[in-house]
Amino acid sequence: MKIVFHRNFEKQILKLRPAEREKLKLRLKIFLNDPFDSQLNNHPLKGKYADCRSINIGGDLRAVYKYTDENSCVFIKIGAHSELYS
Repeated sequence: MKIVFHRNFEKQILKLRPAEREKLKLRLKIFLNDPFDSQLNNHPLKGKYADCRSINIGGDLRAVYKYTDENSCVFIKIGAHSELYS
């Protein structure tokens, strides 16, 4: 699986606390090994993110991504549940 970060995703990472960045690294390692590992709670989204999926990073932090093809995805947003889906 190839992962690409959207430019906005990269900017949002810089705003995270160091502990949150560390959790993101760990969750991405899990994602690369098995995108549907139960720890990630990988699920499809609705509404304006209907073509996207979300994984849990930790606490209220979520990462939104979409597949570009069967072996690649782009992470487009990261933030608290309320920030992403309001």
